Amino acid sequence: MELGSIEREIRIEASPEVVFDVVSSPEHLKEWWPDEAELSPAGDGRIGFKGDDGVGWERFTVVDAMPPRHFSFRWTHAEGETAALGNSYLVVFELEPADGGTLLKMTETGFRERGWAEAKVAAEHADHVNGWDYFLARLTPYAEKVGAGR
Repeated sequence: MELGSIEREIRIEASPEVVFDVVSSPEHLKEWWPDEAELSPAGDGRIGFKGDDGVGWERFTVVDAMPPRHFSFRWTHAEGETAALGNSYLVVFELEPADGGTLLKMTETGFRERGWAEAKVAAEHADHVNGWDYFLARLTPYAEKVGAGR
């Protein structure tokens, strides 16, 4: 089984401009993905997920933002480290206009580059597959709701 990347493609009934905002701005991110999001104007910050022990924070660094077609970021690197290949995951959102809506292509990579044993790579990959399947299913109706309100 290939554990190097996760790829998803979804159709959203909202414009690329709306979808770009929904995948890139902290106020929108919190509605479909993390419970908390804090980003500086430079694109560095953190996202938080609530658990039994409170909020678990993950580092988040914007790599590239080209509205409304491309947004990418690295996440899960350690506090004080610069996000890079080998210490973080890379998530890329590509947005294409499609019949009045948007075709969103999401790719996450960086599993094998972390230097983990195969069992750890497989567990992390499976966890992220489940996570993205859950969260992307929340993204679609939220983006469509935002788009309908504009």
